[in-house]
Amino acid sequence: MTAGRLYIETLGCQMNMLDSELVEGQLRRLGYETTADMQAADVVLINTCSVRDHAEQKALSHLGALKKRKAKHPDTIVGVIGCMAERDPDGLISKMPHVDLICGPGELNKVPAMIEDIREHRTRAVALSQSLSRRSTPLQRALEYDSVEALDLSRDPAPGAVLQAYIRVQRGCDKFCTFCVVPFTRGAERSRPASSIVEEAKKLADRGCKEITLVGQTVNSYVHQEDGRPVRFADLLERVNDVAGLERVRFVTSYPGDFTDDILDAMRDLPKVCEYLHLPAQSGSDAVLKRMRRMNTVQQYVELVERARKKVPGITLASDFIVGFSGETDAEFEDTVRLVERCRFKNLFVFKYSPRPGTVADKRLEDDVPEAVKRERNLRLLKLQERISFEDHQKLVGRTFEVLVEGYSKAAIKAQESEQDRGCEVNRDCEVNRAGEAARDVAADAAVKADPDGHAPPARRPREINLMAINASPRGGLGDAAGSADPRTGATPDSLEGDGDPHHHHHQARPARDWRRANQLVGRTRTDRIVVFPGDANLIGALVHVRVHATTALTLHGDVAG
Repeated sequence: MTAGRLYIETLGCQMNMLDSELVEGQLRRLGYETTADMQAADVVLINTCSVRDHAEQKALSHLGALKKRKAKHPDTIVGVIGCMAERDPDGLISKMPHVDLICGPGELNKVPAMIEDIREHRTRAVALSQSLSRRSTPLQRALEYDSVEALDLSRDPAPGAVLQAYIRVQRGCDKFCTFCVVPFTRGAERSRPASSIVEEAKKLADRGCKEITLVGQTVNSYVHQEDGRPVRFADLLERVNDVAGLERVRFVTSYPGDFTDDILDAMRDLPKVCEYLHLPAQSGSDAVLKRMRRMNTVQQYVELVERARKKVPGITLASDFIVGFSGETDAEFEDTVRLVERCRFKNLFVFKYSPRPGTVADKRLEDDVPEAVKRERNLRLLKLQERISFEDHQKLVGRTFEVLVEGYSKAAIKAQESEQDRGCEVNRDCEVNRAGEAARDVAADAAVKADPDGHAPPARRPREINLMAINASPRGGLGDAAGSADPRTGATPDSLEGDGDPHHHHHQARPARDWRRANQLVGRTRTDRIVVFPGDANLIGALVHVRVHATTALTLHGDVAG
């Protein structure tokens, strides 16, 4: 007999995706069964994001749709978890009095007990962080007890069910960018013990996981004290690289202002660490960066990009930008355009600025850029990136890449839609003219999924893929192929993946006319380039080499080599 049917809706970044997975795992062990029908569930949890107003409005819309369900079935438990619960619990209760459970991101280990308490006493349950104190240093905080650590340690995936997975290495943020609400909703920066992270990686690898993405709000700031000595992020990468069974290690998102070269050295020297770096710039104007309270100048950012490309052969980079931030002039936006042209990113995540309550920008800076101007700047950056991506992809025609096969192409797209892919919000308010029918629509979704703060890369990066479900039918219940821009990247360590090699510049791409077929698989290179190619289901989860014969701005198209 089951405890009931559970529905979880996830909005926001990869942190939220991981939180939802862990909460679901705890409830499944108590006998709950998941359902895809929100209106049929006995327990409905909305995991919320407060990075943009759009995400909060979407959460309120879902909650509003549950009023009738709650009226007809009063025993249904409706819960709000995540950043919105922490930021505005009183507002939630006022607007949505039918909500039974409110739980902040730092208290999620309490959700099962809260549900049982609601069932027994029929009263609302609230769990929020009691202290967001930053009086101690991040290194000191790492030694303090963290009640949500038990949530990560409780992870217990089924053998053979996981191909890719996130592992949290850090919670909270101490940067306080003026536009960002994350420090207020997720609290002070705190790193998890390296031993716990490695054990979690081993557990996942033992169950068949091939690729792990280490996630944190500013992941390169990771530091934990062990035996009286600090373990920093480059040290952690080395330890996870040594986990048997893993094929690839990624990480998101990095903060440019305190990025150290030892991480680049680790990316170069450790064979499993992928050559991809998500490095949010946010703006190409020093004046705007100062108003945003970022810790770097444009020149420092460019120098970091140049060092990364020099130290790590074949590396690709992705970035986040906010357009229309308070006071952004035409000249300041042109500085951003020049930075994008200079750095030639693999892909971009572009956001129209929207003030978030409680942030410095909301309190002290005027949101004075007209919406039409924000929209035009947003579209212009995306079109520029589309051109750059297509030009760079054309140089790869005729080359062979190592690809981790994720599943049928539509499966990968659907897996990304709950995102964010790397710490971002699911937001579809950005219109983009993409070349290539289905790819155009997917790109419009993906282009806005990164975290506007740059603190937690969009949710589409590393997610768990249930191979058992994909392989349950000949087509995995999925159809058309299409690609999507994603903050996750990859590049192979051998000479086969030298992106942009001038010796291959002369290859002419041929139209990808037959890539919408039932047998179209999708995977990623080590540099996180999306590759679509025909193949059998038995390739899912394997590393294969694919020779590229055509490209779009978003995807490479090819055939299995040999």
